[in-house]
Amino acid sequence: MSDVTTATEGVEPDFDVIVIGAGVAGCVAAYLLAQAGRSVVLIERGDTPGAKNLSGGVLYSRVLEEVFPDFLTEAPIERTITRNYIQFLNGSSSIGIDYQDDRLANPVNAVTVLRATLDAWLAEKCEEAGVFLMAGVRVDAVLKENGRVVGVRAGEDELRAHVVVAADGVNSFIARDAGLRTKEPTNHLALGVKAIVSLPEETIRERFHLSGDEGAAYAVVGDCTMGVGGGGFMYTNKASLSIGVVLRLDDMTAKGYASSDVFDHFIAHPFVAPFLKDGEISEYASHLVAEGGLSMVGQIETDGMVVVGDAAGLTLNTGLTVRGMDLAAASGIAAATGIDQALTAGDTSKVGLAGYRTALFASFAGKDMETYAKAPAFLERERMYTRYGQLLGDILYGVFNHDLTPRRRLMSVARGELKRSPVRMRDLMSDGIAGVRAL
Repeated sequence: MSDVTTATEGVEPDFDVIVIGAGVAGCVAAYLLAQAGRSVVLIERGDTPGAKNLSGGVLYSRVLEEVFPDFLTEAPIERTITRNYIQFLNGSSSIGIDYQDDRLANPVNAVTVLRATLDAWLAEKCEEAGVFLMAGVRVDAVLKENGRVVGVRAGEDELRAHVVVAADGVNSFIARDAGLRTKEPTNHLALGVKAIVSLPEETIRERFHLSGDEGAAYAVVGDCTMGVGGGGFMYTNKASLSIGVVLRLDDMTAKGYASSDVFDHFIAHPFVAPFLKDGEISEYASHLVAEGGLSMVGQIETDGMVVVGDAAGLTLNTGLTVRGMDLAAASGIAAATGIDQALTAGDTSKVGLAGYRTALFASFAGKDMETYAKAPAFLERERMYTRYGQLLGDILYGVFNHDLTPRRRLMSVARGELKRSPVRMRDLMSDGIAGVRAL
């Protein structure tokens, strides 16, 4: 136990650090603090770590290799992503970019994971490092004394610590209870609807043109969301597919769509349906997703507490990639650094914990959040999800439809379709400039 004393009524803390939430951010912070010799309790609401996290996603894995050098050989990885598809969907057509590169496998850049197994593995590593895991416990509130967070309350039980780490997800009740967050505007949030579709390994390899443990990731925009701001995704696992839609909450509400109807529309699309043929949906869930970018991060430390991962708004959507887990891991590393420094200095006030923010924004995660600060506003442009896909489809139809009329040059075809499209040249110029600045 550290010899740091809290600015309270002299009650000895039960632990140096309480971490709430056994996801990527919480587990990384807990593990590194335990490695540094701190006493840590990791509290998870689910019956077991990962029990609440259905489905999975693409994890840009190099940051976790910094924490766990044998991550790629020990962790429950599904596939190594070597193919990335960017797909525009229209009602009856699709336009895509297929990017395949062996360099993405050596060294490994990204992998697919299922959160139920990944989170369980991370929690196991925490326990091996000396973290005390409390699963099946719901934290009801933070304990405060003299305006400072000094612990948590779960039912009738109280636990005290020098520092509390809120890692309880995008809708962080703990951060709200501590006064660090208010209710987010709906354009900062999206609803993710995702499913796991079970298929034989060999079927997945054949349908996605893969070999060995290679994997593919699809980022989809357009008809997949029925014009709602957001996008679709499809990732290959060993013997299943992770598939779903992410729908911006304000736009979905304004258009009056039910998220389940949009999801059903996506998986029935003639481009998508063949990939799912004869598959069985084994998991289905929905959850909130942070979409506000840098403007959503806000205050992430106060006296006796820091906020990490999704709870801190650390999700990044550039339209080409959607990142959360690698940013969560980076925030866990930064939090462990800042907290350890604060405990050593004997100052776990907001000022003493400021090293967390400093470490976070000195890392790739903080710098990437700053680089793409304008991306959320750019991705709110409705033409991205409706008119541009159809315009591209019409141009390519004019190129490939040999109807015995004399051929025109590509630029002539494009100008003709642009004249017929609701998209104006000034729209293209405005969106192009905004895209360059945002991405």
